[in-house]
Amino acid sequence: MNRRNFLHNTMLSTSALSLASFPLIWPSSKKNSKQNNEDKIGVALVGLGSYSKNQLAPALELTEHCYLSGIVTGSPEKIPEWQKKYDIPDGNVYNYENMDNIANNDDIDVIYIVLPSGMHAEYAIKAANTGKHVWCEKPMAKTVEECQSIIDACKKNNVKLSIGYRMQHEPNTQQFKKWAQEKKFGETKMIEAVAGFYDSRTDHWRLDKELGGGALYDMGVYAINAARYVLQQEPISVMAYESTTRPELFHEVDETMNFILEFPDGLKANCATSLGIRMNRLIVTGHDGHFRMEPFQSYSGLKGFASDGTQFSDKIKNQQAKQMDNDALAIKENKDVMVPGEEGLKDIKVVEAIFKSAEEGSRVEI
Repeated sequence: MNRRNFLHNTMLSTSALSLASFPLIWPSSKKNSKQNNEDKIGVALVGLGSYSKNQLAPALELTEHCYLSGIVTGSPEKIPEWQKKYDIPDGNVYNYENMDNIANNDDIDVIYIVLPSGMHAEYAIKAANTGKHVWCEKPMAKTVEECQSIIDACKKNNVKLSIGYRMQHEPNTQQFKKWAQEKKFGETKMIEAVAGFYDSRTDHWRLDKELGGGALYDMGVYAINAARYVLQQEPISVMAYESTTRPELFHEVDETMNFILEFPDGLKANCATSLGIRMNRLIVTGHDGHFRMEPFQSYSGLKGFASDGTQFSDKIKNQQAKQMDNDALAIKENKDVMVPGEEGLKDIKVVEAIFKSAEEGSRVEI
């Protein structure tokens, strides 16, 4: 799905989904309305692609503090299935043109943006302007400027903004951060963080530059974020190199990106990301030993060990459920979210520097 087809299909679908013409698609019992979930945070998913369908929606059925209360889609053919499966009332079904009307829907407390990366800024700002809290999938947006515009819109409307970095909510990841800060194996000397998979699709939006395609946006932010949260520091420079083995597909966006992040104390993080190579590990090497997770960002099956013989694996049933419950609790208790918009912006600042370094073939300061 390239940009032209994606937007063309969206326009056709949304024109067919005007609010006045919504049919009574499914005789809902309103299980997923606020009257039956008084103590829970109602979440509307914007975009019903694979991540919403296969990860977020099932995870919302496992949460304690939130529930799936609505959907926003440009694909009318998906509506009957979603209403039937999740018992979503007709009044909680929207399209991209009329989602502003969510402002008047008390069932919906949060709007979760799960669209292609290049559309995040536009729809996260629309969501904030409804007065509802905003959850936005990673990467936060394509540019630092777009990230800041989302942050500003949320502040203006006095709503919370959280970025969907599920790994920061995961207990093993939190243990890694603690070990690094406590210097369990002495001073950290080196970090390796790599994230990628082999994507064989030839018609996906990840091949489209304007929609935010490419390995660095999609998978590279895992490596960037991991290096930053382990060290609790911000990189000061980067050296990057881009490559591809499939130029016929990856002529607009990056297939593979290798980059070295330099931090203030001289420590280096060796990182890589790819849509053509399977890789998934985080290694922290200290003066007196090391600890690693491989995989470190899979939806399930995290495994890790340390040089002292410590071993660990998954501690929670569902990462997305944990993430959304934490963010819902922050709303209910009026506390700071774990991963605010500023965190997403910092990663995109690094992303911009990586692209510049790869283009210029030189070290770039961040």
